[in-house]
Amino acid sequence: MSETCLLVLDAEPLPRLERLAGRARVVHADEKTLAELLPTADALLAWDFLSDAIREAWPGEGPRPRWVHTPSAGVDRLLPELAASPETVITNARGVFDQPIAEYVAGLVLAMAKDFRGTWELQRQRRWQHRETFRVGGTRATVVGSGPIGRAIGRTLSALGVTVDLVGRTERDGDPEFGRVHGIGALHGLLGEADWVVCVAPLTEESKGLFDARAFALMKPEARFVNVGRGQHVVTADLADALVNHRIAGAALDVFDREPLPTDTGLWDVPNLLISPHMSGDTVGWRDDLAEQFLDNFDRWEAGRPLLNVVDKNLGYVPTSS
Repeated sequence: MSETCLLVLDAEPLPRLERLAGRARVVHADEKTLAELLPTADALLAWDFLSDAIREAWPGEGPRPRWVHTPSAGVDRLLPELAASPETVITNARGVFDQPIAEYVAGLVLAMAKDFRGTWELQRQRRWQHRETFRVGGTRATVVGSGPIGRAIGRTLSALGVTVDLVGRTERDGDPEFGRVHGIGALHGLLGEADWVVCVAPLTEESKGLFDARAFALMKPEARFVNVGRGQHVVTADLADALVNHRIAGAALDVFDREPLPTDTGLWDVPNLLISPHMSGDTVGWRDDLAEQFLDNFDRWEAGRPLLNVVDKNLGYVPTSS
């Protein structure tokens, strides 16, 4: 049996793959060498999951890896090009980011409700200014995305006393945690009831531009919007307009159409907008967790057992039943 060739699209720091010693030949690639090395690989680890290099190199000549793993929740940087190779299985990092992102969203909700930013600014100015803030318990949230991350966000907000409406691709009754999962067609009807609107949906053709001027116009003036999904879910100019004109009370964005966010964009100056650099799921040790998850799946792949977190390439995410 020939030695397995694992191709790694590099990013710093490199993954810890010591467990593969003697089991696989690990070959490292960058964006310049990826295309020529793809035909030699049995499996591909997209360690640089923010790169579009795989999608760009995939249509070339020669065989393609039978398995591609991306250590990210979203697979939009692999599709639709890889969908043209039915023999290639895609897996993702489902499960690693669930609770960290849920905690981050809960932190944003608390920070906005309790005006922590205002407190820090007043402290910087050495000003003692008493204010009243908002209660989180008793409020209502619409969480768009019913996968593991969305469900973790829903559970965490529920623990704070928030009533959660979970929105998925299709409507489902009898959910053991949330009673009902609303279909995406119900979203606009839910927006007017929500104090918090959280987007964590997978990026598909249907979800691009989901939050536009119409969506923001349907929200309450007291509502706040959080996006930890993908930047393309939001029409950024429409969100900025809604904030500048006080159509909604605030927003927090962790993802953007273009990353890093350019220093000369006016988004930095939009009032009541909190900007963070795509870090909601990145806690201390997260890269080791991602490498360990890949290695566990490599054990399964080597043994001929079914892989975990197999992406449905037509849907663009791992189905809930998986």
